Amino acid sequence: MPIGVLVNVCAVVLGGFLGSIMGEKLSDNLKRTLTMVFGFCAMAMGITSMVLMKNMPAVILSVILGTIIGTLLNLDALIRKGTGKALKAIHLGDNIDGDLMLTGIILFCCSGTGIFGSLVSGMNGDHSILIAKSILDFFTAMIFACQLKKATCLIGVPQIVIMLLLFFSAKLIYPLTTEVMIDDFKSTGGIILLATGFSILKIIKLPLANLIPGMILAMPISALWTQVIAPLL
Repeated sequence: MPIGVLVNVCAVVLGGFLGSIMGEKLSDNLKRTLTMVFGFCAMAMGITSMVLMKNMPAVILSVILGTIIGTLLNLDALIRKGTGKALKAIHLGDNIDGDLMLTGIILFCCSGTGIFGSLVSGMNGDHSILIAKSILDFFTAMIFACQLKKATCLIGVPQIVIMLLLFFSAKLIYPLTTEVMIDDFKSTGGIILLATGFSILKIIKLPLANLIPGMILAMPISALWTQVIAPLL
């Protein structure tokens, strides 16, 4: 039973709903401040994940190759276009910050903690990682909803699809991993989270979705580096 996945998705949906109600009562100054605070939190989460890095060359290569692939596929534009159509179809497309919505989708659906937690939950029934993540996601969703309103709740749709796929495929994926591969994977996600923080703070503007393929490449490149390349050095 994917208890951890369901709890995490419910936390995002409930946080988004409550935030959409409370957001109207908050001043614009407080909303801007909360958004900046979340940017700092995303950066802190990214740095915390990055320190787990075991093979720096493998992680950097994963991010670079993943970004190249994402850019060639134009993932950012495709996801942004799909998100915009979905919002307009249910009459939520007006006055929605597309960049912030995309950032939320990446953060809630593609974070290293969420993916790793889903795998662990599916493999041995340990839901503690996802439940701990749910606490943070609840308040994070409230902050997003101050600007995105009820559209924040829709992030739960791709989130539950992605996390359930990982949960049910865990018995195939998890046994193929090692602790080093997992740490490098989380470090790659940390870099993306750090970039997300910079983007939220509007320090830089990045097509964040184009970085996602790096997380897919992280584990195999980490394994290749550990087993093949590193022994030759």
